[in-house]
Amino acid sequence: MRIVFLGPPGAGKGTQTRLLRARLRLHQIATGDMLRANLANGTKLGREAQPYVERGELVPDSLVIAMIEGELDRNAAGFVMDGFPRTVAQAEALDAMLARRGTPLDAALLLKVERAVLIARLSARWTNPRTGRTYNALTSPPKVAGICDDDGKPLVQREDDRAETVAKRLQVYDEQTRPLVDYYRKAGKLIEIDALGSIEAVTDRIAAAIGAATHSEAS
Repeated sequence: MRIVFLGPPGAGKGTQTRLLRARLRLHQIATGDMLRANLANGTKLGREAQPYVERGELVPDSLVIAMIEGELDRNAAGFVMDGFPRTVAQAEALDAMLARRGTPLDAALLLKVERAVLIARLSARWTNPRTGRTYNALTSPPKVAGICDDDGKPLVQREDDRAETVAKRLQVYDEQTRPLVDYYRKAGKLIEIDALGSIEAVTDRIAAAIGAATHSEAS
């Protein structure tokens, strides 16, 4: 299976990506982690991306696609991806790369959550600035408030997770990323998931939906 996750900030894409990876034994591609690894390891693509990062600019789609293809070269099995695509142009570029490899995308999973719930979730999110691991005080808190379970050091709240910036983030999603829903719906690859409830319940819904879609295609 080759799957991408869609949904607004706070919908739980990162958490569900990790859980689905383990359940279906897929390779996880987290584009933020992938970019950081290329930068840290000084790869050719990382060196090309470095000037954009240093200027605080977005890394060009072509470089991100090349990094993703490198991940696929090293891991030929299926994948589940979070963080890309964010625009229709990126989705088209991803589809073109996958078509060239003869491994088209199987599904785009849309996590659906009410706006009020998203605002509450985002405002409760805390991050380990050293590793990037995130927690949510409402849905997935650390064992000790304000402390990372992994390294025992303080968590921080990122600027874009503070209440005053949440509305702006959701507005950007509506303007830039929501058109992806129509893109994948027209392609017949969109699977909509109710993302309210416990993490485990949402994971079960995703697995059931994927199973149903796979069975339908087989028949």
